[in-house]
Amino acid sequence: MVRKLNPTERRAQRNRSRLKKLAGEGRLRLSVFRSLKHISAQLIDDEKGVTVASASTLEEAVKAKSSNKEGAAAVGKLIAERAIAAGRKSVVFDRGRYVFHGRVKALADAAREGGLEF
Repeated sequence: MVRKLNPTERRAQRNRSRLKKLAGEGRLRLSVFRSLKHISAQLIDDEKGVTVASASTLEEAVKAKSSNKEGAAAVGKLIAERAIAAGRKSVVFDRGRYVFHGRVKALADAAREGGLEF
């Protein structure tokens, strides 16, 4: 008999499957989190389980920008600078459950312009 999963278990199963596809090749994962007011990005080394760099619109360097597309672009440039300072240029973009549009796209485009490859 097949056991029916509840919505939380199904979501966890999808996330594990998605992360398994993204992991590997020794590349960092550029993970994006978007709230109603702010956006943040992290560079995660899944093999070591360590966050290498992070950037957010809550930081003083980006706070002068607004929290819309301009703020997301500023976060993208900042995370690219920090990744290159850490000696890593090649990443895998993990947008999570967010559609690649608007602030998420602005962050990704700015990170590419800043020198990240994905």
